[in-house]
Amino acid sequence: FDISITKNVLELFIVCVVLCSVVLGLARWYKKNGHERAPGGFVGAMEVVIDFVDKDGPKQRIGHNYGRFSSYLLTVFFFILTCNLLGLLPVFPGGANLTGNIAVTMTLAISAFIAINFFASKAYFKDIFWPHVPIFLKAPVPLMPAIEFIGIFTKPFSLCIRLFANIFAGHTIILALTSLVFISVSMGAAINSGMTFVSVLFGVFMNCMELLVAVLQAYVFTILTATFIGMAQES
Repeated sequence: FDISITKNVLELFIVCVVLCSVVLGLARWYKKNGHERAPGGFVGAMEVVIDFVDKDGPKQRIGHNYGRFSSYLLTVFFFILTCNLLGLLPVFPGGANLTGNIAVTMTLAISAFIAINFFASKAYFKDIFWPHVPIFLKAPVPLMPAIEFIGIFTKPFSLCIRLFANIFAGHTIILALTSLVFISVSMGAAINSGMTFVSVLFGVFMNCMELLVAVLQAYVFTILTATFIGMAQES
């Protein structure tokens, strides 16, 4: 087996180091200062982001049992966000499109599948295998139970495909725009100059859009995961 470190694996290690450094740095600050004074600068900004994601995610969508999942969901959010932002850097330590890799998003989807189903309530599974629908929809042919059972897998699968497709598509568009510079070389200096200008202009625009998508997709993945977990926690 070839287990050599690829570009994606290296960036995955870098993301883990960055996240651990940030979290331990925040913990050190709060251990030293407690709640005696309000944090400022980077620590203050991180507190705002964590509070916003936590309130709009676990607290609002899971309910009273949100504490069991807050750490996991915040980790998912910052992991995806860091991967997305580093993926926008064309030079080291970026350059690898981690969340544009189906293996990475599938792993995140599997972790979401475990969080949703392994900690679900009994009522959740009862509603899947014996839902509140007319009897002819679940017996003798278990039509609705079959559809509900398939839904167990389609929810995390949709998380996987949504994240992968959005990030991969953005990088593909940027690559296509950059390729215009080289494709138009044989068409003459005038056309090549014009296409280079267009390529750079739209490339900068797409990078700005990708910056928005990087934050948005991390947030959407976290919120949807919290929503699915909340649905499974209802009794």
